[in-house]
Amino acid sequence: MVQEKTTEEHQAEESALTVVPEIEQESEEQGNMTLLRHLEELRRRLIYAILAVGIGSCICYFFIEDIMHYLTIPAGRLYYMQPAEAFFTYLKVALFSGFLLSLPVVFYQIWRFFLPALTVREQVFLGILVPASAGLFLIGLAFSFFFVLPLAVKFFLGFGSSDLQPLLSVGKYLDFVITFVLPFGFIFELPLIIVVLAKLGIVGSAFLWKKQRLVIFMAFVIGAVISPTPDVFSQSMIAVPMILLYEISWFIVRFILRK
Repeated sequence: MVQEKTTEEHQAEESALTVVPEIEQESEEQGNMTLLRHLEELRRRLIYAILAVGIGSCICYFFIEDIMHYLTIPAGRLYYMQPAEAFFTYLKVALFSGFLLSLPVVFYQIWRFFLPALTVREQVFLGILVPASAGLFLIGLAFSFFFVLPLAVKFFLGFGSSDLQPLLSVGKYLDFVITFVLPFGFIFELPLIIVVLAKLGIVGSAFLWKKQRLVIFMAFVIGAVISPTPDVFSQSMIAVPMILLYEISWFIVRFILRK
């Protein structure tokens, strides 16, 4: 009886030793499958986003003459210095415009990718955050293009004289417009970022008020880094809206969120 019991225990131990690696292997396979599913979902969302940008670019290229008309209003008549400059400028404008047109779809794909890993409350929060972020980005671009860009172009062209006339290349001008307008889209995300941090309890109105001087200094530093030209005017045109948006964020946190 003792020998039989010992044999049974020995067999049970061997069985347990065999089962443990199998469980570990199954767990590893499940982890690999989960990773593969995530990568597959990421690939699918990227394809949808790229297709949206491509379709948007094709639509914008169909209306490229109208788009170029509005883009060149601040500068007036433009010229191209190389045979292919106008063609590649059109492609660049169509691609950039197509990206802006497809921005809601791109943000939606980002939201859909993270959706399965979120709780219901987090899904609602991200469902509000993503459209708000896209809206603020577009508002920043529109504000820069319709209000700031005309002032900047008028300021720079004001240095001309009877002996010094501007001869603007369409490629260089569009590069200037994109690099001047694009930062405002990110700058207008500042209130949203601060409100989210306040809701999470990371910052409060007292902290924001205390850091005002630092923010003013950093606004001009950032303006100097991202402005397309090294002059004080361009830096100020970027820094001043950033400071105003920071003050608006402080007002929201202080009097609306009560933080």
